Order: sequence, then structure tokens, then C-alpha cells
Amino acid sequence: MRHIMIPAEKARLCADAIRFLSVDAVESANSGHPGLPMGAADCAFGLWGNFLSFNPEDPRWPNRDRFILSAGHGSMLLYSLLHLFGYDLSLEELKNFRQWGSKTPGHPEFGHTVGVEVTTGPLGQGFANGVGMALASKMAAERFNTADFRPIDHTVYALIGDGDLQEGISYEAAALAGHLKLGNLVYIYDSNSITIEGKTNLAWSENVAGRFRSSGWQVQEIDGHNYDQIIAAIAAAKADKDRPSIIIATTHIAYGSPAKQDSSGAHGSPLGAEEIAATRANLGWSHPPFEIPQEVRDICQEQVDELKQRYSAWQRGFGVWHAANPEKSKLWDEMWHKHLPVNLTEELLAVVAGKDGATRALSGTVLQKAAALIPSLVGGSADLSPSNNSDIKGSPSVQAGSFAGRNLHFGIREHAMGAVINGMALYGCFIPYGATFLVFSDYCRPSVRLSALMSLQSIYIFTHDSFFVGEDGPTHQPIEHVASLRLIPGLQVIRPADGIETAMAWQAALQYNGPTALVLTRQKLPVIARSASFSPADSLKGGYIVSSPEGTPDVVIMASGSEVHVAAEASAILVGQGINARVVSVPCLETFLAQPLEYRSQLLPAGVPRVAFEAGRGDSWGRLIGCDGLFIGVEHFGASAPDKILAEQFGFTTPQVAEKITAFLK
Repeated sequence: MRHIMIPAEKARLCADAIRFLSVDAVESANSGHPGLPMGAADCAFGLWGNFLSFNPEDPRWPNRDRFILSAGHGSMLLYSLLHLFGYDLSLEELKNFRQWGSKTPGHPEFGHTVGVEVTTGPLGQGFANGVGMALASKMAAERFNTADFRPIDHTVYALIGDGDLQEGISYEAAALAGHLKLGNLVYIYDSNSITIEGKTNLAWSENVAGRFRSSGWQVQEIDGHNYDQIIAAIAAAKADKDRPSIIIATTHIAYGSPAKQDSSGAHGSPLGAEEIAATRANLGWSHPPFEIPQEVRDICQEQVDELKQRYSAWQRGFGVWHAANPEKSKLWDEMWHKHLPVNLTEELLAVVAGKDGATRALSGTVLQKAAALIPSLVGGSADLSPSNNSDIKGSPSVQAGSFAGRNLHFGIREHAMGAVINGMALYGCFIPYGATFLVFSDYCRPSVRLSALMSLQSIYIFTHDSFFVGEDGPTHQPIEHVASLRLIPGLQVIRPADGIETAMAWQAALQYNGPTALVLTRQKLPVIARSASFSPADSLKGGYIVSSPEGTPDVVIMASGSEVHVAAEASAILVGQGINARVVSVPCLETFLAQPLEYRSQLLPAGVPRVAFEAGRGDSWGRLIGCDGLFIGVEHFGASAPDKILAEQFGFTTPQVAEKITAFLK
């Protein structure tokens, strides 16, 4: 917070600069959303000009305040703020809004534009990401703050809109934030009561204030164009350390536009030259397009200069703290840089050596060792930790007022779970995971997609991975889910076959610069018998030879997860029939397909018939088996029966598989 508040008349000038930068950029692109930036400019500048702590020259400073534009369609609001407050985002980039190669895409993109904390656009996601950031901040503060110095002492802010609050994910995340009493979370709700189709009362009559009060939030209601109310509300929100806060700011979409204010027509379309001229006259803005008064630049620069002094004071304090607290300093470096032990592979393999069992159980064993070695690793489940084997043993649960633990409880909220762990990954310091049944990956898929889009190290533990779930029936038996997840670019989908592959799956997840889905069985699996030349590192290539005859094989059988041991047993039957069958385990199809052609050709020789075998739909195997290959899988929903009965009915027993391959080769 500034020592001296910016006077209201100067704040209004700066807010108008934001309005017209946004209007002019949308008009230049002939595409975009001018209404939100025009309506939210007063609140946004009130926050940035007086409260937000940051340094544009060090945009990843750990103790910066986070600002999320959850209503990402209003991206020009954020781009205007970043430009005015000294980030490396030139006026030329604003003029190139929504154009090829620009740093100002239609919705904010993390990693693409400096100062953008999170990719937003799918409504409600940014809201939930902020909860993850605030949670991570609380957990980091518990680990590092001392009586003499608080290296983590900041606030997570977001600007949210009507659309964010209509999406169900926001309610899931809000309930969790209230339960955890995240007093470092402040949201400004740009309540303009307009959506694309018209007034929000077409489909919405909810008492938003009542919803948030019942969830344990501090709630304030203000005029979103009254500067004094804006400042007072943000100050009051920051002062409440025991509750997350929402400021319901009633605003006018397209504020100042004579013909478009309070209309849905201003939501997603340029105002047009004539209406822009009328708006300039109405607000007394005489400057031509993209011209920023020097007074506005001076006001913003003065704030940045003051913030840099505070930043320098933090750096000095941090240096003293770092020297005086060697154990915490070591932990800081390990966690913020996400160090991995050099012997991680050996350590993970040792805990599952020679062990059979369900891969969900083997994963739980590996997780304990990984957690012991990597303090950044934290996570939890959507109320399924006993089944997912996702608790870190010996660590307490994270609860309100107690953030030292590593076990998170998301409740039955898969969608928010995914977005919250994304927020934690975006925050830094932590490698987060979230767990549920594979069939419920549908509930968190939008968050999984955004993990991949942002290249976040979010780890998803998906157990109960096939119709072998058994008696629970088709509602709980994933059929299309693995194939569906493989369609997401950048998502590493790993379906291990036994303990060795499970250990290496965790290794892959912990070293991957992106999200991983660990797809694990409920049923027990045997230890895979492998060729003498096998090295565990082979599984990190996504596919490797389990067994193979001398010379060129007659057929190559590829399988993943629980089907690998069946494929190996079927190959023995085929060998007895004089058919030399090679078995290739493919725990990660995406990684295998990314290998050099030379390696893939060694495993899959040209001209040799190919079979793929997996307990699910087979679309994703097409690139490996081609048009002439055989896929043995399931192209229908499951049924309620014991798993062994289902295996017989669906043709998954060893003799049935061998028979299908023999018929294919004839």
C-alpha cells in the first residue's frame, strides 16, 4: 500500500488512460472485448496504483503480490496496466493486439507475456488458480517466515466477473478457500450484470453476497466507480487475515460510452469509430488513439519507484535472513529450484524391487520415498486418498491455521482440485499432485488441459484405470479416458505395468517440464519378466522390448499397464505354436512417439505385423499399428461383474488374446 494515496482526480485520469488504450487496441484489431476494461478500470487502477506489490524488472520475484485477470476476455485491461507500470510490454505490442506473433493475444497467456501470472479465458479457472496460489503462499510462509523476517508476506488478488461466478468451479474453489480461511486472498468482482446474451437475470438470480458469506468469506459491496469506496474496500480486505475477501463492485460495462454502456453489445465487439469519438467527448478525453498523457506515465512511474525501494529493502532483509537461517535457506533453495536428488532413480526403484501388487499401491510406496527426498512434493485427493494411496505418511493435513503439512484435502471437487494444483504449480516452490479415479478425470479435464497449455508440473494420479474395477459397473469403469487424455498436447500419460515402471513413471513426472497423468490399476499385477538386456531407464523412452525371439519376430505385441503381463503370457502360447512374438511395453505412448525413428524402428521392424492390446478404446494406437494392424481392446461401455468374469466376457484372458493374434496372422 502506498504511503500517500493517489488523489482521486489523478486516479480517474489514469483509469481513463486504461479505458482508451483498451478501446483503441480493440478497434485497431477489429476484435476483442472493450466493455470489461472500460467498466473495471477504476477498480483495477485503485489496486495497482495503491496496493499491488511488484517489481517490473523482476517479474518472478517470489514475494510479489499476484494479480489474476480471471475474466480473461478483458485482456486489454491487463496489458494496459502492464505497459503503464513498466513491464516489458511496449506500446507497439498494444497496437498489435490479437495479431500474429504479438505479446498481446486475445486472452492472457502465462509464459508468453511478461507479468501474466496465469493463462485465463475459460471462466472460473483463474478464480480457482488464485485459491491454489494463496494456499501455496500460506504453506510457503509456514516453512520460511521467522520472527525477524517474513520472506513470504504478500496477497493474491484477482479480478473476476459474472461469468466466473456462474461456472461451477468457482463455487468449488470458493468453498475450499473459505474452509481454509485464506486471508491472503482478495477478489474484486466486476459486477456489471451483463453477459453475451444480455442481462444476467436471463438465467441468474443468485444472491452472490449470501453465497460467499455462507462459504466463510468477508463480503463488501461498493460502487465500482467510486474511488474512495474502492480504496477503503481493498484496505479492509487486506486487513482481514482470517477470511478470504470478495469486493462486489457494481460497475457499468463500457463505462462512458453513450450508446453502449450497460449493453451486451459492448461485451465482445469493438465500439466503432463513431461511438469511440462520442465516448471521448463524453469522458473529456481529447488525446488521439494510443497517446498517453505524460502525467499518467509520471504517476505510474512514481508508484514503481516506490515499489522498487520496498523490493530492495526485501532483498536486503532476505540476504540477512538467508545467512542467519542455514536450514531454512537450504530448504528455500531446494524448493524454489525444485532440486531432485542425483540418485533419485535408484532410490525409487529400491522401494519396489521384486514387489508385485496393484500399481496404485506401488505408486503409494514410491510416493513415500519421493516425498522423503523432495520437500517440494505436496498433494492430496478428491476424498479418495485411501483408494488412491495418495497420502504422504507421517505428514499432517493442511487445515486452516495449520499449513506446515503436505497432505491436502480437496473434498469431492475434482474440477477445483485440478485448478488449485495448477495455481500451486504457477506459484512456484511446490510440485503439486491431485488424485482421483480415472473415470472422474472428466470432472477435472478443463484444468488438465490448461496444465498442458501452460506447461505446468502438475501431477495427476488417476487410479482404477479400466473395466477391471469390476462390480462398480460402467459408471465407474473408464473406457475412453486414457485415449481421451492422450489427445491433450503436452500431457504425459503414463500407464505402468508393474513396480519398476511405476517407479520410473514417478521419475518421469518429477523431471518433466509439464503435466503428467499417472494411470494406475486397482487390481494386483505380477512382476514383469524382462530380457536380460533391460535397463529401467528404457521405460523413460516410453516403450521398450520386454521379450523377443532371436532375429526378426513374426509379430510385435504392444501393450500398456495391466495388459503387459497378459501379452507376455500370450506370446508364450504363440511361441509354442511356432510364432515368434515380440512383446513391447509402451507405458507412455506420447514419449515413445517422440523418440527418434531409428529407436522406434528397432522395436517395431518394418513389415512385421503389429498388435496393440489395452483395456480401453484403441484410437490412440493407430499411429503405431497403422491401417493393417490389430487392436485388442474395448469399444463399448463396461458392465457390473467381478473382474475375472469381465475379462472372459470381453476377450481379455490369455488364451483369448493368443487366439485373436493367431487368427490375425493367418
